[in-house]
Amino acid sequence: MATFDRAVQIAAAAHAGQVDKEGQPYLLHVLRVALAVADPEARIAAVLHDVVEDTAVTLEQIRAEGFSPAVVEAVRVLTRRHGAPYAEYVIGLKANALARAVKLSDLADNSRLDRNVLTLDRFDRDRRRIVKYLVTYKFVADQIDEPTYRALMAELEDPV
Repeated sequence: MATFDRAVQIAAAAHAGQVDKEGQPYLLHVLRVALAVADPEARIAAVLHDVVEDTAVTLEQIRAEGFSPAVVEAVRVLTRRHGAPYAEYVIGLKANALARAVKLSDLADNSRLDRNVLTLDRFDRDRRRIVKYLVTYKFVADQIDEPTYRALMAELEDPV
């Protein structure tokens, strides 16, 4: 069975050279997300949560590494298909306990006040993104229901 250490190796190689909005190594984000969840399998899924979506790593490669079926499935549902509406992606992952834990941690990390770079030229876009993350967090944490989430996201979803 593949380990957390192996997941970190895969993520480090896959995200090499990638940076976040602040110019920091992207790997730091996935490590923060992983460290904020308690379940060992959720930690592994957290480290891998963006590799299929944002790099050349495939789900089949993750499976071939020997990660548990639960981790592979969590990574699968955490991977947003290109062009898929964000709200539909989130609604689809909510039923998976590992993915849900990872997504809550991911949203919390992406919404950290010290991580958000608000500049006048991007203020409206950044504000909408932060509100979208807050609404999504409330939905994934069962603080608002699906119809309310859908209605709010219809107002917030980027046209892209």
